[in-house]
Amino acid sequence: TLSTDYVFNGTGSVPYSPEMDSEPINYYGFSKKAGEQMALAANSQTIIIRTSWVYSSHGNNFVKTMLRLMKERQELKVVDDQIGAPTYAADLAMAILSMIQSLEKGNIHYGIYHYSNAGVISWYQFALRIQELAGSSCHVLPQASANYPTPAKRPFYSVMDTSAIQKDFGIQLMDWDLSLQNCMQVLLNQ
Repeated sequence: TLSTDYVFNGTGSVPYSPEMDSEPINYYGFSKKAGEQMALAANSQTIIIRTSWVYSSHGNNFVKTMLRLMKERQELKVVDDQIGAPTYAADLAMAILSMIQSLEKGNIHYGIYHYSNAGVISWYQFALRIQELAGSSCHVLPQASANYPTPAKRPFYSVMDTSAIQKDFGIQLMDWDLSLQNCMQVLLNQ
C-alpha cells in the first residue's frame, strides 16, 4: 500500500521515522493514516510505503507544472519554507519491484517503510533546478507559504527517515538531482 508524508504534521526538524506517531494536519493525511491502520489490522503481512513529492514524466505533478508555467510566465514565485525530499515515480516503482522480489525470496519484513530520493530541499530549490535543467529564462523567486494560500494545510517539514527500507530490503536511494535529470531528459525529448 502506498501512503504519504502528509500523515505527519510537518512541525518536525529531524526526519520522521516509520515508528513515529503521526498527526495529520489535513483530511488527505487523516484518510491516508486511517487507510494504513486498516491495512495493518486486516493483514499482518502488509507493507506500507510512505513517499513524498512524487513526480513523473506522466500525469500532473510539480515538475510538469513548473515546466508549463516557465513557458507561460516571465516570473514565478515558489514557496521556500516547505522542506522535503522529491521522489521520482520511476525510482519508486523500481524500489517496489525490488521489495517484491526480496519477499518472493523469503524476506519476512513487513510494516511501514519510508521511500524518497536522497537529499533534502525546498520547493523553491526544486523549481530552481528544474528551471536550470530546462534552460528557461523565467525568473524563479522565493515566497513564504503564508503568501500562497491553499485550500488544505501542507506540512512545512516532510523529510522522512528512509534507513529501514535500505536496511531491510537493500534499497539504494538515488540522489534527487540525478533522478530529476533522468525525468527531465524524458520530458524534454517528448
